[in-house]
Amino acid sequence: MSDWFTVEKIDAQTFAISEYKHWEETHCYLLCGRESALLIDTGLGVSDIGKIVSSLTELPVMAAATHVHWDHIGGHRYFDNIAVNEQEKDWISGKFPIPLQAVKNNLTKFPCDFPRDFDIDNYQIFQGEPQRILRDGDLINLGGRRIRVVHTPGHSPGHCCFYEPERGCLFSGDLIYRGCLYAFYPTTDPQLFYDSVKRVRELKVTKILPGHHQLCVPVSLMDEIEEGFSQIEKKGMLRQGSGLFDFGDFQIQI
Repeated sequence: MSDWFTVEKIDAQTFAISEYKHWEETHCYLLCGRESALLIDTGLGVSDIGKIVSSLTELPVMAAATHVHWDHIGGHRYFDNIAVNEQEKDWISGKFPIPLQAVKNNLTKFPCDFPRDFDIDNYQIFQGEPQRILRDGDLINLGGRRIRVVHTPGHSPGHCCFYEPERGCLFSGDLIYRGCLYAFYPTTDPQLFYDSVKRVRELKVTKILPGHHQLCVPVSLMDEIEEGFSQIEKKGMLRQGSGLFDFGDFQIQI
């Protein structure tokens, strides 16, 4: 079994599968119900996350992306059932918006002890046809466990959070985490990012499970990020090209 991943048990039916050895420190989440399981994101794709998932559950698994960026769909090739938001269907099925070389440069941006069998020359961005198209408000029924799709554009057009009302869990992808929040790419939108933060603030959230870096973050981080965007807006700088704004526990780059 690869030692690339770190598996942490959130509760009896929920696992975080993390790539702490890479500078992006990506988190994927396996949610198990009675009948099926949901894997939220599949990480970088430099090691076989499928083997980790199969060691944790025998249930049929659907891999759903918070968004179609290289660090969240890298392991999709290990799964037969994948889901993506309708806004990014084209991205995953042939029109990925970032050149392969740019992705490779990002992957190797800092020194990293990659798995022994990983070869950057052979690295490819996953492209394939999704079996399910996700839309805002969709419910994913795992059997005794329901997950709601919340469309939260801004970081990307089809970015989604996954919300579990019964447990108050928000799987926040690249919308909420401690680190630098990115809204400066051509396909990002700072205003929509801010609107999406305000939207998830209205949910009854008792636990945030982010897409990167520190796994345990306080729910109050949502308030802090909303206030950060508010300060930028009041300065008239909520537009691409305004630069990097540092708020201590997080930064916003637009």
